Amino acid sequence: MNPKSICGLAKHGLVLPALLLLAGCSRAPSVDVLGSFFPGWLVCLTAAIVLAALVRLALLRLRLRFAFPVLVYPSLAALFTFVLWLIFFY
Repeated sequence: MNPKSICGLAKHGLVLPALLLLAGCSRAPSVDVLGSFFPGWLVCLTAAIVLAALVRLALLRLRLRFAFPVLVYPSLAALFTFVLWLIFFY
């Protein structure tokens, strides 16, 4: 972009909404694991995969089987990821 087009955007008031949208990028939750910082979503995803595996073991012990386990267990992992994210980082 050349300087004239930037001034044209500023005249039309299109810069302010863009700056307001960029303000949301300032906070990124991270978790300290042995001195190294990991994104919060990665920690929630790891815990969710473990929880989905535990649910699978519990359902196998109860002798319950699903028609499409390829869809059910990743969906459970996604559900647990979102719930853990809301509990710990919201």
